[in-house]
Amino acid sequence: MTAVSHQPVRPRAGRLLNLQRREALTGLLWVSPWLVGFAAFTVIPMVASLAMSFTRFRPSRATEFVGFANYVRAFTEDPLFWPSLTRTFYYAGLTVPLVIVGALAVAMLMNQQLKMTSVLRTLMFLPFLTPVIASALLWRWMFQPDWGPINDLLWRLFRIEGPQWIYSEAMVIPSLALVALWAGIGGSRMIIFLAGLQNVPTELYEAAAIDGAGRWSRFWNVTIPMLSPTIFLNLILAIIGSFASFEFAYIATEGGPNFASWFFALHIWSNAFRYYDMGYGTALAWVMFVIVALLTWAQFALAKRWVYYAAENE
Repeated sequence: MTAVSHQPVRPRAGRLLNLQRREALTGLLWVSPWLVGFAAFTVIPMVASLAMSFTRFRPSRATEFVGFANYVRAFTEDPLFWPSLTRTFYYAGLTVPLVIVGALAVAMLMNQQLKMTSVLRTLMFLPFLTPVIASALLWRWMFQPDWGPINDLLWRLFRIEGPQWIYSEAMVIPSLALVALWAGIGGSRMIIFLAGLQNVPTELYEAAAIDGAGRWSRFWNVTIPMLSPTIFLNLILAIIGSFASFEFAYIATEGGPNFASWFFALHIWSNAFRYYDMGYGTALAWVMFVIVALLTWAQFALAKRWVYYAAENE
C-alpha cells in the first residue's frame, strides 16, 4: 500500500500573493465610496482653502497672490483678532469643565436603577434634539432683563433683581456658557458617559466594597480610572466644540453687546461670508485649525499620565 502523507499542503508563494491582492482590492472597493467622499468633501476643500489663504480672493475681483500677507494682517493689524481669540479661550475655559462634569453627573444619575429611567433619559436628551435656532431664540427670550422669565422668577422667589444676562458685556459670556451647559449635559456626551459607565465591571465595585471603600472612594479609585478613556474622548470633543461655537452667539447676540461675544468662529464667518474677503477668512480658519490641532496634540501627550486602558494591562 502507498503511504499517505498527513502534512498540510502549503500554498505556493505566487498563489498566496494573488489572494492577498484580491482581498486588498475587495477591501478598497468596499471603502471606495467613503474615500471618494472624504477626498471630495474634506481633502480637496482643505487644500483649496490653504491655497486661498495666500491670496486676496474676492468673488467680484481678480484673485491676487499675496503670500503671508493675510496672516501678517491677522496678527498685527486686525483689531478684532486677539480679542475674539481671547474671548474664545475664556468661553472654552468656562464651558469645557462645566459640560464634562455636568454630563458625567447626569450620566451617573441615569445609570442608577431609578423609576421611569427611560423617560428621564429622553427628557435629558431633548435639548440636544432642539434646533439651534429655536433654542437660541428661546434663551434670548428667557434672558430678557425686564420681562424675561428668569429675572421674573428671581424677583418673585428671592426679591433679587436679576442681571442683564446677554445684554451686558460682563455677563454675556457666562450666559452663553450657561446655554452651552443646558445643551451639552444631556446630549451625546451623556450617552458616551453612560455607555462607559455600563462597561465598568461590577466585580471591581464589589471588591472595593469588601475592602471597605466608601462611595467616594469607589468613585475616585474605580469609576474615574475605568472611565478615563471616555473622559478623554469627551474632553477632546468638548474643546473642539467650544472653539467652533458660533450659532448661539450669532443668533442670540450677533456678537454683541459691543463685540463682547464676538467669538473667533464668528470673526471667520463675518470676514468670509459677510465681507466676502475669502482669502483672509480662510487664513483665519487655518489659524484656528492650528490652535485646535495643538490643543488636541497636548491632550494626547498628557493622556499618557492619566488615561487608563485596561486592554494594555492585560
